[in-house]
Amino acid sequence: MKTNVLFTETVLRDGQQSQIATRMPFEDMAPILETMDQAGFHALEVWGGATFDSCIRFLNEDPWERLRNIRAVVKNTKLQMLLRGQNLLGYKNYSDDVVEAFIKKSIENGIDIIRVFDALNDTRNLQKSIEAIKKYGGHCQAAISYTTSDFHTINYYVDLVNELVDMGTDSICIKDMAGVLTPKDAFDLVSAIKQNTSLPLEVHTHATSGISEMTYLKAVEAEADIIDTAISSFSGGTSQPATESMVISLEDLGYNTHVSLSKLEDMASYFNTVRDKFRETGILNPKVKDTDPKALIYQVPGGMLSNLLSQLTEQGMADRYEEVLAEVPKVRADLGYPPLVTPLSQMVGTQAVLNIISGERYKVVPKEIKDYVKGLYGRPPVAIAPNIIEKIIGNEEIITVRPADLLEDSLPILEKEIKEYARSLEDVLMYALFPQQARDFLGRREDPFYDVPIQEVEVSLDLS
Repeated sequence: MKTNVLFTETVLRDGQQSQIATRMPFEDMAPILETMDQAGFHALEVWGGATFDSCIRFLNEDPWERLRNIRAVVKNTKLQMLLRGQNLLGYKNYSDDVVEAFIKKSIENGIDIIRVFDALNDTRNLQKSIEAIKKYGGHCQAAISYTTSDFHTINYYVDLVNELVDMGTDSICIKDMAGVLTPKDAFDLVSAIKQNTSLPLEVHTHATSGISEMTYLKAVEAEADIIDTAISSFSGGTSQPATESMVISLEDLGYNTHVSLSKLEDMASYFNTVRDKFRETGILNPKVKDTDPKALIYQVPGGMLSNLLSQLTEQGMADRYEEVLAEVPKVRADLGYPPLVTPLSQMVGTQAVLNIISGERYKVVPKEIKDYVKGLYGRPPVAIAPNIIEKIIGNEEIITVRPADLLEDSLPILEKEIKEYARSLEDVLMYALFPQQARDFLGRREDPFYDVPIQEVEVSLDLS
């Protein structure tokens, strides 16, 4: 029996992203960083995902500065981030020169481990990221986006892992963003992967559906090396299982977690006050702590369920929620069974809503769905049926190359566009990912009058 189980603490990224929409400012992190560094974690997930966007859009913080500030305090523990492959931290494909520069600067500013994934498990969209992470000395953790269908078998995932190993990744992650990985499937999948590679294997899930602790236990029994948890203050519901609970349970079963329970108690005591502050302001919605087994029934992430209900409520059609839920798996099947992870979860959900409220399937099709069918997001896991293709894009051409091959290098153009406000390549990359938000953020930083609207004043002179 494997006796060591390592922990990655997610409260500074996925924990707070899942429960308070990534609204935690650096000032709420700073006082506890030293304690977290001494707790014995394998890694702290502190950056990537939605943290970058949230910093400049809502918190008026420089995300690069946040990373440097964390690195200045955390001396002993690896810092980890989440990257969406060719999408980086945005919602479209970026040119290869932007991808390489962003990864280089992430590592230079303090990141040790970059977990990289593609929403379609199209490894072509991971190719440049993996190359750049290795080139600049980072640890590359390639993640498989876990989902379920008749197509997504154990053999499918093992073949995918073998491909990622051949591409040069340093470790593997099973990324269960919807919390639908059952205990038995976790045991079988981890066992199969461990039989095929000696690379470290990490398991990531969400507590949404109420089975996450059992899933982790069976994954550990199958010799998973690392699990992702969140300190209890920001655990459960849409987040990860509680760190303390998993540490106590696994230690009691004879595993060595290397994590200090006394440090966890200090962390929980601190983050409880942070959590309570967000409760009082209303940013922490009590619903994110709920358990929703419908995620298992409909194979839909918990956050997607609430978004669907919100969209229907705005249309005055909340009574058609069950119809939309039944339509989601049909749309997903039509589109080749994509994993329901950003941005595909939003796209599939929106199409399901449109199919129901318009009264005719694919009568209204968003541009993003058309681009997906054209191949601009990558290769669907299963080929889309010709009749669905015709219904959505008619006889328009489908691309078969790596989508980023269609993009010219863009850094020189971006540098020119933002030269008025950019002091560094980090600033240019901020602008590359989120042009309007970054221009406003950098403009306020560089120009004290940036936010002052231009006043038009009419002056009439009496020259008589």
